[in-house]
Amino acid sequence: MPDQLRRFDAVLFDMDGVLVDSEPRWNDVRVAYAAARGLPWTRDDQRACMGGNSRQWALTMQQRLGLVDEPVARIEADVVAGVVGWFHRGGVEVIAGAPEVVRRIANRWPVAIASSAHAAVIAASVDALGLHGAFGAVTSADEVAHGKPAPDVYLLAAQRLGVVAERCLVVEDSANGVLAGKAAGAYVVLIPNSSVPPTPDAFAAADTVVASLADLDPDALPS
Repeated sequence: MPDQLRRFDAVLFDMDGVLVDSEPRWNDVRVAYAAARGLPWTRDDQRACMGGNSRQWALTMQQRLGLVDEPVARIEADVVAGVVGWFHRGGVEVIAGAPEVVRRIANRWPVAIASSAHAAVIAASVDALGLHGAFGAVTSADEVAHGKPAPDVYLLAAQRLGVVAERCLVVEDSANGVLAGKAAGAYVVLIPNSSVPPTPDAFAAADTVVASLADLDPDALPS
């Protein structure tokens, strides 16, 4: 077998913005949450939450909205319930070709989800994708000490697949995600999402950029 076919031992997928176009729904829920309290929620506020695990983004919301008397756990629960509600109403789009791409890649490599999202949101995403049983590991940053850009969730996903992160391909759409993959020692592909375009530092940090998920071919990636 040629060396290039042995370069990766596993493929680790981010979820929000890579497999499901859910970032706009997270923003909608946070905008509504803030508006119900007579407060604004801006694009900068939303970016400040991206990548963090549930504890981290809920704390960020509490601080940015000045809700010192609102328990962080309540903020987390309310926002997660709102996002899951979008899924149940069919209000979250699957990224074009995502189920087919995951199945195609899973025929050759072990695959995992390594997401910043709450377990309930990950479960709703897998339901929407129809990919039950496709992933060798499903990992949430809520299970580790630090969300992205820390490498924790990718290290845990690799461990659960029985591989080392340095031999993994990470598929991401955001700067914090790319930085997390690189910090884990993985090879990182950036696939820009048009709903929430990545910042310039995401392009700078990624090993390579692929235009769409449907174009992802681990064998064809440059060294």
